[in-house]
Amino acid sequence: MTIKNWKNKISLRKYSSDDISFMHQLYASTRESELALTNFSVEEKERFISQQFSAQLEHYTRHYDTSSFYIVEVGNQPVGRLFVDYWESEIRIVDIALMPEYRNLGIGSYYFEKLFEQARELNQPVTIHVEHNNPAKKLYERLGFKLKTQTNEIYLLMEWRPCHN
Repeated sequence: MTIKNWKNKISLRKYSSDDISFMHQLYASTRESELALTNFSVEEKERFISQQFSAQLEHYTRHYDTSSFYIVEVGNQPVGRLFVDYWESEIRIVDIALMPEYRNLGIGSYYFEKLFEQARELNQPVTIHVEHNNPAKKLYERLGFKLKTQTNEIYLLMEWRPCHN
């Protein structure tokens, strides 16, 4: 599907505590390939995912304004999340993730374009952290994100800037 085809099929709604179970499942789906490389038992994987998910959500809700933390829906079915924080000098994408069956269909690109429209209006960059080996990094580069800083050996801060003509 193209970006235009998603316009009337997807929506955002503010996340709530009712979404914790879905977000846990979504988080687990983003770690599957990484955990497949370990010797963890099923129980160890579940314990690791639960601990990491809880730590991530606690960090996000403690350090970011959650008023723009959304669940992505197709119809009334949750299929992803888009967490954004609007800072004085930039739009920070805290997290974007989709369930595996909704990846590579243009949904992420659709929401990036929406954020780029806001960035142009505000004349601010859009930033996002990504791990070196995350396949999403290639999408971000295709969308025009450039390396801004390297946080450590794992994370890159990427930035998209509105064009000035």
